[in-house]
Amino acid sequence: MRKIEWTLEKLNDGFNKFKAEYGRYPTSHEIDNYPHLPSARQIQRRFEGGLPALRKQLKLDGPEDFTKGEYSSERARMVGKRAHALEKTIYDFLVKRFGLPFVHREYFFVDDRRTRTDFFIYCKNGNFSIDVFYPKDKKNFAGCLNSKINTYSQRTMLEFPVIFLMMNDNISKEEIQSILEHKKKKLNKQQQVMSFAELQEFCKHKTPLAKAG
Repeated sequence: MRKIEWTLEKLNDGFNKFKAEYGRYPTSHEIDNYPHLPSARQIQRRFEGGLPALRKQLKLDGPEDFTKGEYSSERARMVGKRAHALEKTIYDFLVKRFGLPFVHREYFFVDDRRTRTDFFIYCKNGNFSIDVFYPKDKKNFAGCLNSKINTYSQRTMLEFPVIFLMMNDNISKEEIQSILEHKKKKLNKQQQVMSFAELQEFCKHKTPLAKAG
């Protein structure tokens, strides 16, 4: 395959294609997953000053550096607010179903403060863990899933089933299935992707250790 020479013209075309599709220019993470642009790391190596300098050189509107200032603060605030609301919804459901003592939030598989999952549930017919995520779109879903497969590759994290709980209802079950079928990096037999509705159905077949509530 011929290596692409990323000229300023090609880069400008790529940025503008992204804007035409999404109504704004991409962040560094989105650049990595966009087929009409090189990786953010390639841009960092090619241009002194990296992405901020390139955005300035191409005269792209919006913030030159998406990791700083008002954009970053507002994005962090909104992501944090949404994550807290989603986590509470899931936690309340799990506690109601399995009982407070048997639902562990931010569970550490080993004592290294990194090998963790969002929820670990103890029940009679098989404990399981849940990792919650909210991808922005299909491309982001695929990238997030690759990262999670890598994260949950240790034997200690695969002793029990792992549910990757995808909370964006705008991504359909058919789209998820298509992505899973065409992925090079497949899910481990202990891993599966679920929506919140599918998790609720899954939990109907799990027996609490004690009466929940």
